[in-house]
Amino acid sequence: MSPEFTADREISARDENVHRTWSNALDPIASVEPGSVVRFDCRGAPDGHFDSESTAEDLETMSFEGHPLTGPVRIEGAEPGDVLAVEFLEFQHKGFGVSYFYPGDAGKGLLPEAFDDPGLHVWDLEGDVGRFANGIEVPLHPFPGVVGVAPSEPGTHSTVPPRRVGGNIDIKHLTAGSTLYLPVETEGALLSIGDCHAAQGDGEVCGTGIEAPMDVTARLSVRSDMDIDGPQFETTGPFTATGADEPTYGTTGVADDLMEATELAVRHMIDHLEAERGLTREKAYLLCSATVDLKINQVVNRPTWTVSAYLPESIFPSDDAE
Repeated sequence: MSPEFTADREISARDENVHRTWSNALDPIASVEPGSVVRFDCRGAPDGHFDSESTAEDLETMSFEGHPLTGPVRIEGAEPGDVLAVEFLEFQHKGFGVSYFYPGDAGKGLLPEAFDDPGLHVWDLEGDVGRFANGIEVPLHPFPGVVGVAPSEPGTHSTVPPRRVGGNIDIKHLTAGSTLYLPVETEGALLSIGDCHAAQGDGEVCGTGIEAPMDVTARLSVRSDMDIDGPQFETTGPFTATGADEPTYGTTGVADDLMEATELAVRHMIDHLEAERGLTREKAYLLCSATVDLKINQVVNRPTWTVSAYLPESIFPSDDAE
């Protein structure tokens, strides 16, 4: 499908346009005027390591040296104290994505102790649908997992933690039509984008969404009339996994620690998917990361908190509906 928006500048994902750490010392690969529309060709987080024939065993040979980010792009006139507005206009996936989790001894994801061995699912992406196991189809709502500007601190910095200036924020609602506002700390802002997800449950519990190479088209503007201390955004969602209010199955965790409550909610959802939907526990964990939303239901009833996991029932084949 051809892009709907005409870009003033297109940035390819060839090696010289990709970096894997944050640094305000990086030379910009392009400079654009405020108001420009830029199309970023973004590699997936696995950086081409997987293909349609990949299995979980291929995780053993994958190295991760940071998210491959396309950029940085300098926005003329952006100064420290300004705000960069990134209006997301369009996302175009390339028909392929993967979800995976590492073996338990890697200590990654929400439940590393629950899975000794790694897991992987290769997604066939077609239009606005991603195909999973057992006839399950997950609606796609693409967004960039990593989007940020250069920090003021000198040196190089990991792409893994989110920051005041953006980065690995993994906000699933930064879909087409949304606008992200980032505080500028470096002259020219130096914007980079990558780690695109075709879909993700709020929580990204296994450590990955649907990781997919993608073209991201955005309009970049400088706001001198705003004063913010961290990422802010405007969005119309979708605020449910499918974009619709619909029958949903929920599992709940109650504990005196929010992370423990979160873990319990997801463990109970894995139990449900195994017992009621016939998925293996590994597949259930992957599906939770791609389409199950976590919500904090209450934080006022000390000393215990409530977290629930929400599963949209429309993703299952119609003859499998409850």
